[in-house]
Amino acid sequence: MEAAEAKALRLARSSPSAAPCPPVNSGVLIFFAVLVAGALVSAGWMSTSARLQVTPITRVASPTTRAHNAAAAPEPVPGSPRFTGVAASTNQTPSAAESLAPPPREATAVVPAAPAPAEEGATPRECPAYFRWIHEDLRPWRGTGVTRGAVEGARRRYAPKFRVTVVAGRLYVARYGRCFQTRDVFTQWGILQLLRRYPGRVPDLDLVFDCQDLPVVDRRRQDQPPPLFRYCGSEATLDIAFPDWSFWGWPELNIKPWEALRREINEGNAVVNWTDRAPYAYWKGNPKVGAERPFLLWCNVSGKRDWNARVYAQDWGKEVRYGFRDSDLSKQCTHRYKIYVEGRGWSVSEKYILGCDSVALMVRPRFHDFFSRGLSPLRHYWPVRGGRGMCRSIQFAVDWGNAHADKAQEIGGNASRFVQEELTMDRVYDYMLHLLTEYARLLRYEPAVPRGAAEVTVESMTRGRPGLEREFMMDTVEDGASGRGPCRLPPPFSPQELEALRRARADVVRQVEAWEKN
Repeated sequence: MEAAEAKALRLARSSPSAAPCPPVNSGVLIFFAVLVAGALVSAGWMSTSARLQVTPITRVASPTTRAHNAAAAPEPVPGSPRFTGVAASTNQTPSAAESLAPPPREATAVVPAAPAPAEEGATPRECPAYFRWIHEDLRPWRGTGVTRGAVEGARRRYAPKFRVTVVAGRLYVARYGRCFQTRDVFTQWGILQLLRRYPGRVPDLDLVFDCQDLPVVDRRRQDQPPPLFRYCGSEATLDIAFPDWSFWGWPELNIKPWEALRREINEGNAVVNWTDRAPYAYWKGNPKVGAERPFLLWCNVSGKRDWNARVYAQDWGKEVRYGFRDSDLSKQCTHRYKIYVEGRGWSVSEKYILGCDSVALMVRPRFHDFFSRGLSPLRHYWPVRGGRGMCRSIQFAVDWGNAHADKAQEIGGNASRFVQEELTMDRVYDYMLHLLTEYARLLRYEPAVPRGAAEVTVESMTRGRPGLEREFMMDTVEDGASGRGPCRLPPPFSPQELEALRRARADVVRQVEAWEKN
């Protein structure tokens, strides 16, 4: 789903047909015993995670495996380690001294308009836990604020592709470069719809945006980092993660806007029960990009070995010719397990995989988008090794899930509920609103329309748009204020909470790796 994948459209005529990639062998059968405790209990704004009991297993061979391979004698794994899984956040509420209260804005700053009234008698619900990362993403500017010089510095140093300015509820865009396909168009369309959804609530602001896959603002080399928005970030960088363009549709790949596609994926889940799905791990995409995907090629089935993976190369030429009829994401929830592996950078495919009710096997991601830090290993997904250990790690995960169907279904169900309940377009717009509002509070100057910027309206954006571009815009246009109002932004993390959260997640991943070794 990355830019490199979509770029293959230009080479479509010469692309190979979709077929399983080169295989390697089948692994030994494993016994092991563990107890998986549920996620940490959160108070008030986070529900209690269900407990996952992992009992001793014997590998259950799939019908295909039994037909082609004699059953090997399993070996018991000594010891039954016990651990606690990780919730999306911790329970502790930061003290006043530890909170990240923003400094007061200068007198010249524009004050946000008063909140729009909510529906009568309605109490705004608390935002999902991943909204807490808004505070953390903006932490580098809490002390100094954001100056006009910092914004201009980001433009000069990192060559962002466009600049977004909101003044008195109107959107202005200055274009500095070209984004791949319509990434910039649908990102700006999304911000425009936010203004229509919450009129008077989006404060005056000024920011620069890049639409490349990889974050670039090095955390280690920034005394006064420039604020730069993009679709993903990482632990090593300070780029500010923002919802990606595909939430409003990806016309070049005929991927529908998220709200419609999310419902279709949910409906597709009901067509094939989890236990009736193929008992393997599925992946389809461009295997020629990124550091990890070449290793994935060797995890496919062959006459010599079955790693429990079914890997397919996407034939972009065929999909273009036939209107992507074989790439309907709502009809790809037919395997018990789906693999998420990054390409050159972060991939938009993550939300489609998580929504499938299948167990998401996530190959050691290096990047995060705006919501993925709300996911927890063994609660929402199964962590998988990268590199040369990938095939064995995938095989182990599938063997475990097939032998513990109820626990595997619980993990898959947690992920799909996250998508259906915490990643709706309501929450996407609320995240945008809270992120931009908190960012605007940090501005040390009054935003003004920059030289070369033009006002962006529904009419200006839809005028002359061809085919699916216009169709997706019309499908996602907001026709008025949201009566319910946004969810309530949860408090920042304390340093102790962040440290405990990161340590607990790392402990879970290490525990899974220990099971694999044994």
